[in-house]
Amino acid sequence: MKRAATWLRSHDLRNWLPLATLVVLVVLVGVAQPSFLQPATLLDLASDTAVLFILATGVTFVIMLGGIDLSIQSVASLASVVVALTVARLGYGSFVLAIAIGALAGLGSGIVHVRLKIPSFIATLAMGGVLFSAALVISKERSITLDDAGRAYLTWITGNALGVPDVIAVGLVVLVAAHIVQAHTRFGRYSAAIGAGEPAAYASGVKVSRQKIIAFVLSSGFAALAGVILAGRLASGSPTLAAELLLPSIAAVVVGGTAITGGVGSIWRTLVGALIISVVRIGMTFLGINIFAQNIVFGAVLIGAVAITIDRSKIPIVK
Repeated sequence: MKRAATWLRSHDLRNWLPLATLVVLVVLVGVAQPSFLQPATLLDLASDTAVLFILATGVTFVIMLGGIDLSIQSVASLASVVVALTVARLGYGSFVLAIAIGALAGLGSGIVHVRLKIPSFIATLAMGGVLFSAALVISKERSITLDDAGRAYLTWITGNALGVPDVIAVGLVVLVAAHIVQAHTRFGRYSAAIGAGEPAAYASGVKVSRQKIIAFVLSSGFAALAGVILAGRLASGSPTLAAELLLPSIAAVVVGGTAITGGVGSIWRTLVGALIISVVRIGMTFLGINIFAQNIVFGAVLIGAVAITIDRSKIPIVK
């Protein structure tokens, strides 16, 4: 009975602490700088969060399995370069090409992980290095600015509908689609089962290898979409465009309440986590805190979130 009560308290903490943290942060920054709560600022916050959320959404699928994807920032940067180089000639097809390349990169990471039995962090770290080098080569180690012909195809990213940036609508579409995949498909259910206990899932007949490969494809596909949106918002592509987004995106997943050991989490939690990270980042700017101190804060937040959400029963010995 006592153990059940303890589990319930832990479960409630995991469910509600991220949302409570978000509310407290918004209130604190709003009290310190009332201009933070102005509609224009909140819309800018939501627009910035959309890119981070899309990047974090993809890696959520991998983390739910108990894995990790360290290639997402390289995938996003490569996608931005592909768009910058091809959008003037291919039009909307360049977005499809960039996302397809991202998905193929995820397929490669997944196959290396499951077929060669290489840990996911090594497989994706190596893939990230390959993709970063590819982006450097095809961009000739430079940032590529989109010309007017290319920018004409970016209105679905840069436009506004009824005063609301279109990128927010893109983020909402991703939220709904990813939630359906995670919560209402066999893939989503199997992912949670694998994360909760891979041997048991395998014994139950779940095709574990296939589920893992699909998760890596989704992770890289969403990362490529984030890169496309970054290219549209900044009107340029660069091999380092998303270099600073790896830590914030993983932090968003874990801060939102998805356990780094897998089995527990959701896309909605990732949304809350992404909002927390964005509020911290923009709030620090409003409060005049040095922008270079942000990664210090993100690192501390990530450690705290992992300490709260990690399932220590799966790792009795930490190495």
